[in-house]
Amino acid sequence: MPIRIAIVGFGKIARDQHVPAIAADPALELVAVSSPRLGPDSPARGFRDHRELFETMAGEVDAVALATPPGVRHAIAAEALAAGLHVLLEKPPAATLGEIEDLERRAREAGLTLFAAWHSQHAAGVEAAARALAGQTVRRLKVEWFEDVRKWHPGQAWIWAPGGFGVFDPGINALSILTRILPVPLFVREALLSYPENRQAPIAARLDLAGEAGALRAKMDWRHSEGERWSIRVETEAGTIVELDSGGAELRLDGRLQPVSPLGEYPSLYRRFAELIGSGRSEVDREPLRIVADALLVGARETVEPFLD
Repeated sequence: MPIRIAIVGFGKIARDQHVPAIAADPALELVAVSSPRLGPDSPARGFRDHRELFETMAGEVDAVALATPPGVRHAIAAEALAAGLHVLLEKPPAATLGEIEDLERRAREAGLTLFAAWHSQHAAGVEAAARALAGQTVRRLKVEWFEDVRKWHPGQAWIWAPGGFGVFDPGINALSILTRILPVPLFVREALLSYPENRQAPIAARLDLAGEAGALRAKMDWRHSEGERWSIRVETEAGTIVELDSGGAELRLDGRLQPVSPLGEYPSLYRRFAELIGSGRSEVDREPLRIVADALLVGARETVEPFLD
């Protein structure tokens, strides 16, 4: 019998990524969706409130995927766990480290699966990049994560509010890849955060990171209108150069393009979710969220021109 899944939060990412990934996996079945702005094109039974979904479909749902803004995710996840449901959390998994720690405790006590679904960790080239860097000493790191907020988050006011993450909403994807591929933990040494004068979240960030040695830097910018640049370049003391482009979909080792997994990010995510449920385990990587929290703690702030959507 397939795992019966409901999606709470039915915006662009749910429509474009979650629904096709679930439909393509025979181990899963989409049985319900919930959104306050649910339209007539719902791919499964629809509800405008997640509580109504949990109550009405009690015993007919096994798991829930939360694709809501992070600010409301903890409360909904806690209610889902209390209802006996396994939980997949879109990235970032919660608004704070305290919230994700609380959800881990709740899932553990309930004997349920909690999965922090960092989709960029499942990009095609990431696992091979991790293998190439295993046991090596990193000498230099360069991250460029540039995109146009008007293209990827049009009209999404929540992303500029306190707890909305701003440029760290996409930038945390890069950090999630780093926590997966680098052989040592990262710490934020210095940061410069650029805040539009009319917003509460940064539109750009520059991070100087402390690792083993060398220059470790990451730049993120939401004002880039010339196409996306999602790239990571790692140089090791042994001279190995590992490059991930297109958000991790392309991998080069010492300049040579490498074969990568044909499985997409979200199909891989949902395959992993099914495996975790089947084995009765949880998987919660808090490191990307910690790095963002550290950047916000130590970062210098500069005010830049207003952002008008």
